[in-house]
Amino acid sequence: MTVLRVMVVDDHGVVRNGLRMLLEAAGGFDVVHLAEDGKQAVELAAEDPPDVVLMDLAMPVMDGVEATRALKAAHPDVRVVVLTSLGEPERIVAAIDAGADGYLFKHAEPAEIAEAIRTAHAGGAVLDPKAARAMLDARSTPAAPTLTGREQQVLDLVAQGLANKQIGRRLGITERTVKAHLTRIYQAIGVQDRTQAALWVQRRRM
Repeated sequence: MTVLRVMVVDDHGVVRNGLRMLLEAAGGFDVVHLAEDGKQAVELAAEDPPDVVLMDLAMPVMDGVEATRALKAAHPDVRVVVLTSLGEPERIVAAIDAGADGYLFKHAEPAEIAEAIRTAHAGGAVLDPKAARAMLDARSTPAAPTLTGREQQVLDLVAQGLANKQIGRRLGITERTVKAHLTRIYQAIGVQDRTQAALWVQRRRM
């Protein structure tokens, strides 16, 4: 089993030591650094970069968002998993935009935390459902673009996977007219092809 080198960053000593004991008990982890704020985390990583950083957000001197940004800039291969009690959407978005590879809350089960670290190290991302929802809301288009009724019909059929010829038959229009509608639709919703258009529809329905 590969042993992952982990840094725990939290301004509460009890939390830092508790996480260290939790990870060491889980097996497969070596907690190489304990940092009490973001500045110390950046300094420790400069001397000896860990594989994964378990990062709190609300800390003195340098908060977790700023520390994540600095760590990812200096060490792109270091993975950062946020572990916090803060659930405000703007905090979540800021952390992910800073480069965090995961976002969990401190009420997560020990097994969830351990698995999130492994997943992040493997190149995946783990987001608490609340964090994922905040990201979707933040990335959604604030207002729907203006489409004609016919354009909306064409877009809905594209989302169902129909080809241009099938759409034309379904709506009683020529394939050339379908293509013309699609050109206008792509411009209106800001996509470049039918696959992106179908995904756009799916995201808005979510």
